[in-house]
Amino acid sequence: MQYRKFGKLGYEVSAFSMGCMRLPRIIKDDGTAIVDREKAWEMIRYAVDHGVNYFDSAYGYHNKTSEEVLGEALEGGRREKVKIATKQPFGTMKDLQSGGGANILENARRNLENTFKKLRTSYIDVYLIHGLGKGSWDDVKKEKVIEEYEKFRSEGLIKAIAFSFHGNYAIFKEILEHYDWGMCQIQQNFMDIEREATEEGIRLAGKKGCALVIMEPLRGGLLSDPPPPVKALYDEFPVKRKGLDWAFRHCLNYPEVSTILSGVSTLEQLKEDIEIFSQSDAVPLCLSNEEKELLRQVKLKYESLKAIPCTSCEYCLPCPQGVHIPGVLARYNDGKMYGSFEPPKRSYMFMTNGKRDASRCNACGECEKKCPQDIKIIEQLKIAHELLKGGIL
Repeated sequence: MQYRKFGKLGYEVSAFSMGCMRLPRIIKDDGTAIVDREKAWEMIRYAVDHGVNYFDSAYGYHNKTSEEVLGEALEGGRREKVKIATKQPFGTMKDLQSGGGANILENARRNLENTFKKLRTSYIDVYLIHGLGKGSWDDVKKEKVIEEYEKFRSEGLIKAIAFSFHGNYAIFKEILEHYDWGMCQIQQNFMDIEREATEEGIRLAGKKGCALVIMEPLRGGLLSDPPPPVKALYDEFPVKRKGLDWAFRHCLNYPEVSTILSGVSTLEQLKEDIEIFSQSDAVPLCLSNEEKELLRQVKLKYESLKAIPCTSCEYCLPCPQGVHIPGVLARYNDGKMYGSFEPPKRSYMFMTNGKRDASRCNACGECEKKCPQDIKIIEQLKIAHELLKGGIL
């Protein structure tokens, strides 16, 4: 296993870190899912025993059971060998049912105490404010959440204060420069170079000495098994690697990256990932110019497979019924581009829970009047919904 410095925090972590959001599951008769604990324990313990020393979970993963499963798996001496990162969303601090307290900061502390019980530990190595972005950043500052996290740290409950992020570079820069964070966690893969925090954000984190964790290196698994037009490009290249190897290497190439986080659902996936990250050339600056050009061509080929010419300009918004039209069409395009609708189904499920899915469309036609691409939105929403519905948490 290759190891890297974890920013300025004084220790090294495995280049591959195991995410605990996609643990193996058992689908029950009623269509709901629970973690297959026996298989999950086996995978987590295998990872520790083969050099993985960084594990990532969160308050809400797997219906609030992910932390519990991780804690169970690490008992018996493995906890002391690893770093645990977990997260609390600002939304759970506001939710009285989650904490039971009278205010946000009381809830935050109570939620942390519950996390300790689940993880069976007395401290957390890296504690993140989960999912920071434009919508929550002002509230986090107003409610002095960072100051509360500093209290946790002064009491020895957490070792480092961090945040996970979804949004654009401008807000990422604002958040990163506001505070001396121990770590930041961002989405990055060769399809998202110009999106989310972007390459510029990666460089900025490096300049600040902030540990940088990459999530979604495989875009939810979509980059691991390329469709035939993309596979043909890989097959023609003189260096032979699988799709997931190429995707991981894009992230490994950045010297600023501390570890690359990927969720795994089977022991076979885990073994393959560990093998990739244990290769002698799985190091910073591992890509040649020719290999970078290959990934650029692969990105263009994926993008050519889009079914709908939606540019996410958002001129179609707001929808009178609350449908997030660009989000629905983006998930439909993902299914077409990457040759699988399973990961987009999971994402669409969250849209459905948030009452932003295409089933709410009443065919009023307001969106089609405003679309500069002249997309037949009503028809496409119906098609997308049929292909995307049925995701399971």
